[in-house]
Amino acid sequence: MRLLIASDLHGSLESLHFLEDRIRDLCPDMLVLLGDLVYHGPRNPLPPGYDTPGLLHDMPELAAMRPPITAVRGNCDAEVDVNLMPFPMTESAWLDVEDLRIFVCHGHHLPEVPPIAGLASGTVILRGHTHVPRGETLEGLHFWNPGSLSLPKQGFPRSYGLYEGGLFRVLDMEGREILRHRPLA
Repeated sequence: MRLLIASDLHGSLESLHFLEDRIRDLCPDMLVLLGDLVYHGPRNPLPPGYDTPGLLHDMPELAAMRPPITAVRGNCDAEVDVNLMPFPMTESAWLDVEDLRIFVCHGHHLPEVPPIAGLASGTVILRGHTHVPRGETLEGLHFWNPGSLSLPKQGFPRSYGLYEGGLFRVLDMEGREILRHRPLA
């Protein structure tokens, strides 16, 4: 199964169109959106291509591309924004992919390191929020973050995630691999 994973678009129409191109190129089985899709947030600069009305106008095109979408709400996603989306956005979700149990959330309500109550050893925590790519295992929990397509932090490039065949990778916008993590290795 191939998952295309993106987080923290923060109203960038350019990032939305990049995702549409990746869907056409990669033909993922599912698109996973990790929140903060529309608003840029009070502490962030305006991202490249910031155009929230345009993003909301074009978002149905993304949904019409037909990979199933799992989308979770981020701390910058207001209720009005969520209500304008052409797909549901929940607070969190669970995915069973191959041999992995994946907890999907934006991440702003979870600690960055274990322990994390209610999550069993072996669980993958797929989150956004920090805008920093991550793929590591700590105390039996696997932490994945694709970084941000619009507002990367800590010197990382704009990036997205791709999961396939047991391997989680983070790629920059030119398709160069930034990191990889295989939780069952």
